[in-house]
Amino acid sequence: MKKDIHPEDYRTVIFKDMTNEYAFLGKSCAASRENMKWEDGNEYPLIKLDISHKSHPFFTGIVKYVDTAGRIDKFNSRYSKTKK
Repeated sequence: MKKDIHPEDYRTVIFKDMTNEYAFLGKSCAASRENMKWEDGNEYPLIKLDISHKSHPFFTGIVKYVDTAGRIDKFNSRYSKTKK
């Protein structure tokens, strides 16, 4: 294995699924500007997720449409002119 190619700054962070407010602790080196207080009383960096295993249709068995930031509306308005 190559040396010095992996980040050294792994730390405990909170991952929060923004579709259903589910949160869990994990390790990451991703940058974060926000912090959140966890159940143990400690404050950790917050990483916001669009989808997780609690909201993904493959794991839940429930098909639902996730429209973050109006992507479907943007697509329809952009390409509605070409339909005519």
